[in-house]
Amino acid sequence: MFNQIAINSNTYSGFSLEEAVQGASKAGFSKIELAAVEHTPHVLNGMSEKELRDIKTLLESYRMTCIGIGAHSNLMTDEGIDNLLKAVDLAVYFDCSYIITSTGEAHGDGDVIEDETILVRNLTPVLDKCESKNITLAVETHGNNYATGSALGKLSEKLNRRIKINYDTANVIFYGDVMPYDDLEVSMEHVGFIHLKDKLGHNQEWNFPAIGEGHLDFRRIFHILEENKFPGPISVEIEFTPDGPKNLAEVDKAVKSSFDYLKKLLGQES
Repeated sequence: MFNQIAINSNTYSGFSLEEAVQGASKAGFSKIELAAVEHTPHVLNGMSEKELRDIKTLLESYRMTCIGIGAHSNLMTDEGIDNLLKAVDLAVYFDCSYIITSTGEAHGDGDVIEDETILVRNLTPVLDKCESKNITLAVETHGNNYATGSALGKLSEKLNRRIKINYDTANVIFYGDVMPYDDLEVSMEHVGFIHLKDKLGHNQEWNFPAIGEGHLDFRRIFHILEENKFPGPISVEIEFTPDGPKNLAEVDKAVKSSFDYLKKLLGQES
């Protein structure tokens, strides 16, 4: 499983992509999920060919492989669907196989989806384009409507399993008020991507520290993944507290601590 581990560049929200790549590479990561959202604009639709080429060159210079585009979009709006359609082109450009989205806003998703048929209709052109490019669309356990793997599994069935779940191990606590273990187990047939995130504090407290510094049992989580022979990416995401990290050094330290913890947990110590 260790070779499936990547860093989510959203961990470096507020810092440049170059700082993210440098810090993650120094920590030991060789795979990255590129954040393509307004609050972490490491790669965006509408970037020039030169800007995209510079990003590709940056990744190559650090021998960093892009494994996915984190392009969270509100799927109930025309703007959100347009953004996701364009994100498919980004995934093709960076030669990665996954696009990650939620169904609502990336932050403060409190909307209620009353008519799921609209969501299914809106997603159809995105799925058509993804499938034509051999890209997998993974919808994250996130927000007011699909906070758990169980809920997203039902949506996947309605879409004839054309979507996969991006299972965020801490979001299911924060948004869904459930622990990830049993929920992950019953969702595994639909899971295609993992956001590996730790949790501190009460369930609705925004406190997502370095992996191994919260109260999640990652040994149990990885046992579930291994038992189900999960083949997909496992993207480490650290979102700290509402105050955010003090500085870049604090982010780099958390990233290094997470990598070392996972290396030891997964039996990769030299």
